[in-house]
Parts: sequence; structure tokens; C-alpha cells
Amino acid sequence: MIRHEARLFVCAVQFLTRIPTPQLAGFQPEWIQQSARYYPLVGQLVGGVSALILYGAAQVWNPWIAALLAVAAGVVLTGGFHEDGLADTADGLGGGLTRTRRLEIMKDSRLGSYGALALGLTLALRVAALAMLTQASPLLAAVTLLASHGLGRAAAVGAMTIMPYGGDPGMAKEGRPDRASWAGLTVAVLIALWPLIFFSPTTGAGAVALGLAAAAIPAWLAWRLIGGRTGDVLGAVEQAFEVGFLLAVVGLAVR
Repeated sequence: MIRHEARLFVCAVQFLTRIPTPQLAGFQPEWIQQSARYYPLVGQLVGGVSALILYGAAQVWNPWIAALLAVAAGVVLTGGFHEDGLADTADGLGGGLTRTRRLEIMKDSRLGSYGALALGLTLALRVAALAMLTQASPLLAAVTLLASHGLGRAAAVGAMTIMPYGGDPGMAKEGRPDRASWAGLTVAVLIALWPLIFFSPTTGAGAVALGLAAAAIPAWLAWRLIGGRTGDVLGAVEQAFEVGFLLAVVGLAVR
């Protein structure tokens, strides 16, 4: 049992990041779906490394450089996995007039104007929010970065649980595009929540609420326009949550 859960965690690391991992003997495609429960833990791994870079850089450079380095570290560790999903979702939902055309655009590797705008604006908002937090308190900025990465992945698991699959099942990034289990979502949420102990109840609750509200926008648009989620939509959900969470912490904790 413990060995299988360890394999699922390694599978989640392999799927979501570029971090080197041991080869999984006897790999089964369904492990990708089952490993969703550990997505927030992988997010906390990425967020933790980014947070250390942010805190260390803030001791040497100004808050903007520290924020840029931290965001860049997250992008490098994941290979821009979630950012790519956000850009493809924006291009597909914004540029297509029919469900079929929207899905075709989302599969296209080329970056369009909607994707470029969404990617640029979300990256700018994340960097700006982190810079403001770092200026106020490098430790608060680091903890916020850690929390946002884990909770953002939990939001994506929530979308996997609630939303039907809206694309071509054979093209699903997460293997078999079944809905994630409610038990798996419960584990994911419990893993994602622990960094909130570093925030006041008001700040923690407000940040989660705004993060969920932001994440609901791409999820609702995808459900309405293509009939559900795809792997790209999950990336957009994760990125939207991060932006909402970071902005809420800035608004509630920085005076």
C-alpha cells in the first residue's frame, strides 16, 4: 500500500514537472489519474523551491527581481506546463466559434493573441503581487507562494472531480479522462490546506475564496463552450487560482 502510494507520488511528479525521478517499473496508465491526489504535494514541492529562491533573492536584490526569479523557477521546474494550458485554453475558448474549432485551436501548439495576452497578464499579476508581498515581508511572500502552488493544484483536482471531460478522450493529457474520485479530492484538499496555518483566518479564507472565484471563470467557460474540461483547462484553472490567491493576500495582508 505504502509502496503504491509512493509510486503514485512519483507519477505525479513526472506528469507535472521536469524534476528527475526514478523510472517507474510496471507503470500503468491509470496511475496518472490516481496520482491526482498528490498534485497539491507536487505543487508544494515546486512552490517550496520557488519560495526559497524568493526569500534568498530578497536578501540580495530588490523585491521585483526576487519575484521574477521565483516565478521563473516555477516555470522551469514545471516546463511551463500549467502556463501552456492557460494559453491554449485562452486561444481555444476566445478564438473558436464552434466546439470542434475551439478544440482544434487548443490542440494547436502555436501561440495566438488570446493566449499571449492571458499568459502575459497572469505572469505580470503574479510577479507584481509577489513583489508587493516581498517588499512588505519576504517571509510572508515565501509562504504565500508555497500555499498558492499547492492550493492551485487542488483546484485543478476539484475541476477533474466535478467537470466531465469535454475533449477527445484519446488526446487526454492525464491518461484516461475519467473524473477524479471524491476520496482523491479530499486527500488533495487536506494536503493543500496546511500552509494556511501561517495566515490569519480572514486572510486565509479570503484568499481561498478569491482563488476559487478566479478558477471558476475558465472552468465555467470551458463547460459552457466545449462541454467540460481538458488538460489545458485544468492548467488554466490552476493559474487562475494562483492569481486570485496572490491578489487576495496582497489586498488583505499588506497595508
